[in-house]
Amino acid sequence: MGAGHAHPLYLDRPSAVHRLAPEVKILATLLFTIVVVATPREELGAFAGYALLLAGVTALARVPASWLAKRATIELPFVLLAVALPFAGHGPRVDWLGLSLSVDGLYGAWNIVAKGTLGVLASLLLAASTTMRDLILGLDRLRCPAVFTQIATFMLRYLDILADDARRMRIARLSRGYDPRFLWQVKAFAVSVGSLFLRAYERGERVYLAMVSRGYDGRLPRPEAGGATAAQWAQSAVLPASAAVIALAAVLG
Repeated sequence: MGAGHAHPLYLDRPSAVHRLAPEVKILATLLFTIVVVATPREELGAFAGYALLLAGVTALARVPASWLAKRATIELPFVLLAVALPFAGHGPRVDWLGLSLSVDGLYGAWNIVAKGTLGVLASLLLAASTTMRDLILGLDRLRCPAVFTQIATFMLRYLDILADDARRMRIARLSRGYDPRFLWQVKAFAVSVGSLFLRAYERGERVYLAMVSRGYDGRLPRPEAGGATAAQWAQSAVLPASAAVIALAAVLG
C-alpha cells in the first residue's frame, strides 16, 4: 500500500475536487445518491436539477464528459430492462407511434434510467477524483468495519498479482490448443478458475502467517496526520444539500 496504487478509473487532475479529503467525498456521494433515490419518479424537474449539479461537479473536477459517457455504459443492461417495462406494465395505457404503452411502465422505465444514470455518474466522479488507496483510507476514517477495509486493502495489493497469474494460465491454455470459441473446451477454463482460487487461498494463508509473525494484530496502521478540515466538510456538503433543496422544492411545489 505504501507504493501508492491507483485504479483505471482515476484521473490525475489538479482540481478542487481532487484536493478534498476522501471521507468527505464518499459521504457527499452517498448522501446525494440517497436523495436521488428518495425523489418521487414523477418529479421530472428534480432530476434535471440533479443532472445540473453533477455537471457542475464534473467541471470542477475537470473530468471530460466523453470519459464519463464512455464508462457510464456499464448501466446498459439495466437500460435494456427498462425498455421492456412500458410494454409489460399494467394499468392505464397510451398510444405512441402505433404502440400501446403502459403509463406505469413508462414511469418505471424513467425511474430506473434516471436514478441509475445519476448514481453511476456520481460514483464515476468519486472514482475519477480519488485514488483507490484514498478511498480505503476514507472508509476507515468514516469508521467502516475494519474487516471490510482490510479485505479491500489486501485485494488492492494482490489484485495485479492474481491478474498476472490468470494471464499466464490463459497463455498456457492457448499454447496447448485451447480455443475459447468452442463450448466443449469450457472445462479447461473451469479448471483454471479453480486452480487460480486455490493459488489465491494458499497465498493468502502464507501472507497472513507472515504478517502475524511480524506483529499483525488484526488492524492495519492508520496515519496519524491528515483528515478533513471543517472547510472541506462544508464544501462537500454543497452537493447533497443542494440536492435536498431541489427535492424539497419539487415535492412541496
